[in-house]
Amino acid sequence: MTRYLLRRFFTIIPVVFGVTLITFALLRFIPGDPIQVMLGPEVIGNRAEELRRLYGLDRPWPVQYVEWVGRALRGDLGTSLRSGLSVGSSILERLPVTIELTVLSMLFGLLVGLPLGIVAAQTRGSATDSLLTSLSLLGISMPNFWLATLMTLTFSLALRWLPPIGYVTLQESVVDNLRHLIMPTVALGLPLGATIMRFARSALLEVLGQDYIRTARAKGLKYTKVVLSHGLRNALIPVITITGIQVGRLLGGAVIVEQIFALPGLGRYTFDAIAQRDYPVVQGTVLVFTVVFILVNLLVDLLYGFVDPRIKLAGDDAPSGA
Repeated sequence: MTRYLLRRFFTIIPVVFGVTLITFALLRFIPGDPIQVMLGPEVIGNRAEELRRLYGLDRPWPVQYVEWVGRALRGDLGTSLRSGLSVGSSILERLPVTIELTVLSMLFGLLVGLPLGIVAAQTRGSATDSLLTSLSLLGISMPNFWLATLMTLTFSLALRWLPPIGYVTLQESVVDNLRHLIMPTVALGLPLGATIMRFARSALLEVLGQDYIRTARAKGLKYTKVVLSHGLRNALIPVITITGIQVGRLLGGAVIVEQIFALPGLGRYTFDAIAQRDYPVVQGTVLVFTVVFILVNLLVDLLYGFVDPRIKLAGDDAPSGA
């Protein structure tokens, strides 16, 4: 286990640096001067140059990148060009909202996708299987921003069941917190649930065709017990893999969904920073998204060994990652 974690750590370092370098370069190629975006196009001449020197934007790009990386390694993600606030503090303030939304969306996707995948596998070739497969294709095809808009029009504006925007912390009210997060959770989690359902169905069908399943059935065990006790655990590896991969999609979708529902999370913070050309904020939030995604994939790899003890994390049989 220790050897495996050390090996993964040394592979994580170049990935993180690669993402930060690409993000840094792409931001500089986006049309628009952050100083003019911040203060308006009428700000020119000495005033604009003074602000560029103040924020270090007058230096060569390689120098800016090296300085930013050096500060980031010390835990300093810089200062927002727009607000003047610490990027690290602002991220810590907004990160719990995005983490809560992501976790709820993942749980919703698993609670919907896994049972439906089991049902579809057990009823292979039937009308129920065809219906569930069609619904999963529909769920995968629906963009989360379209689903979010449709739910807002239906459940907020027409039926007035749920608040259309805003956020209430868990400390203030658990009920109001969940009421504000129901629609964002469904908008992010439903496509995930559809994806999990298809993978669970496919993996379970493959497992149910194995010899040990037929042996268990021959011993007189009930079909449901065979599926849940013997088949499901061996079919979980692909499901765990796709769930880990979909975390990146959830984090990316949170950028749009948080904007639609006016959630004060990291996604909305990133969206506003991109529009305002706030370089330090975008670089800091992308770095955090990258680290979270890598840690989730590391957790997925560790779960492989828990689900299937035959997988050796410390040796040559270690999983390649999600």
